[in-house]
Parts: sequence; structure tokens; C-alpha cells
Amino acid sequence: MSAAPWYDRGAKTYQAEKYQKGACQNCGAITHDAKACMARPRHVGAKFTNKNIAPDEKIESLKLSYDAKRDRWNGYDPLIHHHRVTELFEAKDEARNTYLKEQKLKKLEEKTNNQEGDATNDVDEEEDDDLRVDEAKESAYQRRHSKILVDLDVNSAHYDPKSRSMREGPLPDADPNDKFYLGDNQYRNSGQALEFRQMNIHSCEAFDKGHDTHIQAAPSQAELLYKNFKLAKEKMKSQTKDTIMEKYGNAATKDEIPMELLLGQSEIQVEYDRAGRIIKGQEVTLPKSKYEEDVYVNNHISVWGSHWKDHQWGYTCCHQTIRNSYCTGSAGIEAANTSVCVLGVHEDELKREVKDERKRKYYVEYNNDVTPEEMEAYRMKRVHYEDPMKDIICF
Repeated sequence: MSAAPWYDRGAKTYQAEKYQKGACQNCGAITHDAKACMARPRHVGAKFTNKNIAPDEKIESLKLSYDAKRDRWNGYDPLIHHHRVTELFEAKDEARNTYLKEQKLKKLEEKTNNQEGDATNDVDEEEDDDLRVDEAKESAYQRRHSKILVDLDVNSAHYDPKSRSMREGPLPDADPNDKFYLGDNQYRNSGQALEFRQMNIHSCEAFDKGHDTHIQAAPSQAELLYKNFKLAKEKMKSQTKDTIMEKYGNAATKDEIPMELLLGQSEIQVEYDRAGRIIKGQEVTLPKSKYEEDVYVNNHISVWGSHWKDHQWGYTCCHQTIRNSYCTGSAGIEAANTSVCVLGVHEDELKREVKDERKRKYYVEYNNDVTPEEMEAYRMKRVHYEDPMKDIICF
């Protein structure tokens, strides 16, 4: 460590009472400007307030050698470091001693309170001691009686030495109250193991039905879905129960059953088969169509939807396919059949003419003269631009 002089850190020289020209506009010190100021920036600088003028720093000009300028330990005082470390450890020791004294006082107070208490505390402590003794005896009994030594028969329950498991009970015919070991399968069907198995089954069924869930890949999601499923199931059960009780009543309650439920019976005997179909006692009326029954409109004697032809619904009485039309009876049926026949004849004639036109040779003379009927139709349909009534009269 070098003994060369070093800067006096934190030393102050002179503190002005008013702002001096050329001083720092932030803190008011004359030894630096606002750009080099290390103080916290003020909302309003000392130049404008003339308050809290900072003292000037002590500026030293030391002439150091080449080695002194590059000595990293120059200016270090080990006494200051020792003093700071000593203060820190002394404060820790004092805090620890204070905490230990408080804990001792609390223990003494609890001990005096226990001595002044009732004798019930002693009885409880004795019962706890007896329970601990029983548990120790039971654990010692289990250590002395191993499950593999309960039944030495070769044909008894299988014991797996690698996993130390015995799935079946070694004494299946013994009294369950006297059995020391019932087998590992008993724990699979009780407690949280049963709930985990049900959750696993629910996760597999949900995955088969399209839900993106997996109990090994996302166990938290699978558990949440299983809880929501149980809540929805319980809610549905309660709703079904309330609906049944509202409809049929509850004989277990003290409330009086309504008269409509008491007298809601008949003497009609109805017989059913094994499939639930009615055999005798009540006639089942099947609907004729999806429309209203026994409602006849516009003089029809059948309902709408009783007739079907060419992908259209209609009336059976007149074969009309228009919903709001009036009934024409048998005459309408004959007219419909006749129109179908006429349309068929016209279609045949049109096909024949088209076929003949295709067979016409090139050198056959074709008469393209305008007939009087075509000329009259042209005169009636053409637009008369000079007629003042052309926008009013429509042909």
C-alpha cells in the first residue's frame, strides 16, 4: 500500500449565503457548473431561489509519480474498513441477544400458565402419551409380523420381491377384524385411489368423444374437467329430483299432497308388451301429416299436405299444389291430368320438329317470307318514338 497523499474525499471549504455569478445553477457551488453537478436536480435551481446553497468542494492539485497514479490501493484506509465491519457485527450480536432474551421470557410465561391451569391438560397429555405408546406397539408388531410370513403356503397370495407388493390377501378365509394384512388391492378400491381411477376413466371417455384432454400430459386440466363434470351431474340430478317432486309430490314430507295428484287416476286398464307398446286399453292415433289436423280451408275436404306429386305438397280432393287455392273437386283432377297429357303431346311434337329441322339438307329451299300475322305483331310491339302517348300506353 502506497503512502502517497490522496484526495480528501467529501471535504467542503466555503458555503456562500447567496448565489454567486458563474456558480452552478442547480446547487449553487462555485467549484463546478450545472453539467458536472452530482446533486439531485432541483425543480427550481439555486440561481432563482437563493436557498440551500451547497458548499464548495475542496479542490486539490496533487503531484503524483507514475506509480502513485496507477496504484489501486492509494487512498485506502484499513482503519475505516475495520471500524465499519466491527459496528456491523456488534449490531448483529446485539439483535440476536435481544431476540434470545424475548424467547426465554415467553417460555417462562407459558410454563407458569401451564402450571396454573386445570388438571384437564394433564389428562390430555396422558392420553397423547398412551396413543404414542399404542402406535409404537403397532409399528413394532408390524415389524415383527411381515406380510410375507403370515402364510407360508406356496399356493397362497403371490409376493413380488422387486416391488415388495402382495396384491391379494394372504388369509382370505380369516376374520377381517383379525387380519393383519388385507392385500394391496384393498387400497386400490378405497380412498383417493378410487377417485383417481374414476378421473382416469372420465379423461379417456372424454378424449374418445372429441375433447382434447390427457391425464398424463395435462393432469390439472383433466382434474378441472372432472370436477366440472361432477358439478354438472349433481346439478342435473337435483333438477330431475325437483321436477319429479313437483309433478308427483313427496310422500315423505309433512306437506299435504294436492288433490289433483290424489285424484289423478282412472279406471282404464292398459296392457303393454315387453317393448313398451300398447296392446290393449288405449288407442294410439297417428298423425296424418305434419300440418294441422281437421282444419279445412277454402272449401277443401282434405288438409294441406295430404297429396304429394312431383316433389310438391297439395290437396287430395282436387290435386291442387297451391296452398291458398280454392277447391275444384274432380274437375280439377281431370283438368290437371288433361294438361299433363297436352304438355306431353306438345313436347313430342317439338322434339319431332327439331329432329326434322336437323335432317333438312343444305340445298332445300327455305321460305323466309314474313307472314301477315308476324307483321301485325311487329307493328303492335315496336316503339313509336313520334307518338306523344308512348310513355302512357303499354301493350
